[in-house]
Amino acid sequence: MDQTRRTEMLQQVPESVRDRCTLGELTREYTFNEIAIITRAGPARMLGLERKGHLGEGADGDVTVYSPDDDIQRMFEIPRYVISGGEIIVDDAQLKQDRAGTTFHVQPTYDEGVVPDIKDWFEDHYTIRFRNYPVGDHYLENGEAIPTN
Repeated sequence: MDQTRRTEMLQQVPESVRDRCTLGELTREYTFNEIAIITRAGPARMLGLERKGHLGEGADGDVTVYSPDDDIQRMFEIPRYVISGGEIIVDDAQLKQDRAGTTFHVQPTYDEGVVPDIKDWFEDHYTIRFRNYPVGDHYLENGEAIPTN
């Protein structure tokens, strides 16, 4: 949001990152509303998550409330309230319940006939074996597949 803060933070990253990053070129300061759109509503729309990124009818009801603080970083690190799925998770900056969220994932269709070629390429070019990449369904305990075309 704040240009001065962005500049301070960019000074802490390696020069090679600063050279490739466009954040240093931004001179505009952003409002809280714009930050909410950039970080919540926009990504939810791009990913097709119809229940996320808004508070309208049918939304999951995920809300975080912050107490104003001159130290912006501290303000965002310690939320006053967190409501997830309509349930209070953090109340007066204290964790009230541990609740596992949803793991969103895609299950795109693909031509299984290309898998042997991809495997061979992996084995020739990567230090990690191809067999180590698949993620089993047991990691998706609270998973929800996002439709793909």
